[in-house]
Amino acid sequence: MPVHVLASPRFRSVVRETVGGLPRQFWWLWVSTLINRLGAFVVTFLALYLTVDRGYSTTYAGLVASLFGLGAAAASLVAGTLTDRVGRRPTLLLAQLGTAVFTAVLGFTDGQVAIAVVGFLVGFCNNATRPATSAIIADIVPAEDRVRAFSLNFWAVNLGFGLSSAVAGLIAVHGYLTLFLLDAATTLVCAVVIFIRIPETRPDIPARQAEEPAVGLGTVFRDRRFMTVTGLNLLLAVVLQQGSTTLPMDMGRSGITPTEYGLVIGLNGVLIVLLQIPVTRWIEGRDRTAMLAAAALLIGWGFGLTALAGSSAWFFALTVAVWTVGEIFHTPTMMGVVAELAPAHARGRYQGVFSLSWSLASFIGPGVGGVLLGQGGWLLWGACGALGTVVATGFTVLRRRTAVTGAAGIERIRVVAGAEASAATPTAPAEAPAEAGKASTGG
Repeated sequence: MPVHVLASPRFRSVVRETVGGLPRQFWWLWVSTLINRLGAFVVTFLALYLTVDRGYSTTYAGLVASLFGLGAAAASLVAGTLTDRVGRRPTLLLAQLGTAVFTAVLGFTDGQVAIAVVGFLVGFCNNATRPATSAIIADIVPAEDRVRAFSLNFWAVNLGFGLSSAVAGLIAVHGYLTLFLLDAATTLVCAVVIFIRIPETRPDIPARQAEEPAVGLGTVFRDRRFMTVTGLNLLLAVVLQQGSTTLPMDMGRSGITPTEYGLVIGLNGVLIVLLQIPVTRWIEGRDRTAMLAAAALLIGWGFGLTALAGSSAWFFALTVAVWTVGEIFHTPTMMGVVAELAPAHARGRYQGVFSLSWSLASFIGPGVGGVLLGQGGWLLWGACGALGTVVATGFTVLRRRTAVTGAAGIERIRVVAGAEASAATPTAPAEAPAEAGKASTGG
């Protein structure tokens, strides 16, 4: 970019609107996330490692990926509860240390049973970071800036992911063990940054709420509007899971090399880095449910196009580009909705249950996807398109029934859900909705 553009008042204004006004602790968390994702090699290349390097079947690779997801599902509820009871910081540190240890162990593990067990433990510790991270962002960032903060955090995730995927493909040619050890090392660095720079952020419970019964997991599961949103996210997450499980399997059997796969899947992160901020500004203030419905169609049929890719790495890259645009619309927008629906003192549990949708998708997606891929790529990728259509329809129906359109819709969901949950459900302190002050929409 020319120097005169970088120095222009308009460019400086855009930068201030995008990154200005966020607390220092958020940026240390952002740096920690970036470091972690720069070394996130194992999850991306686990399927290729098991099938190409170790010679196991696609069915076994799908089983290990499913056990990884099962561990993540268990961690969602456990870590969500610990985040509220013990604290955000200790939960996050323990999860990161566990991830580093078991990732390194996985690189040295041999035998199908042992690999499956360690894969489960890696999935558990890796996903235990999610509720705490999301709760920290919701704790320290004002309500009017939260969606922008989640968007920037998502941007950091994918900046690291895009770079690590491209580099990992080159490293994998010389041996996968290096990937496991580098992944473990960057996770340890991430833990050090959190330990030094991020204080405990769990808010004190106001006196009037301390006298009321506490919010338990049962209360969250009885929040029907929240669980509807979470259920739709689960279906779409099953589709997105194919990007790190059955997609590399299909590309591998189509003759795509590990290096080509790394470059193709790395396009996902690169596009998010390039497009996330301008797209976030474009969708600012727009109907959230319409954005989520559009995202579902792009994700579903982006994967659906894979059926036409044949052995062309370029066509595979095109399909990745399509579903990546859908992901840019979906993930930060959804995280902003979830943050608004959760009471301040129950953010860990709400984020944990929402994270459960991703975790269950990690468990269900690889197994089902592996079976469908075994029957033929057309069946798998056609099913992805169908699921995307179902989710888009679900968001459209939700919009008609609850009028989820920006701040008013989110407030309506919160009020109705609170009335339905139970008389014991404490209400959160009044906060400005995410769109207040023209905050950009977009863990």
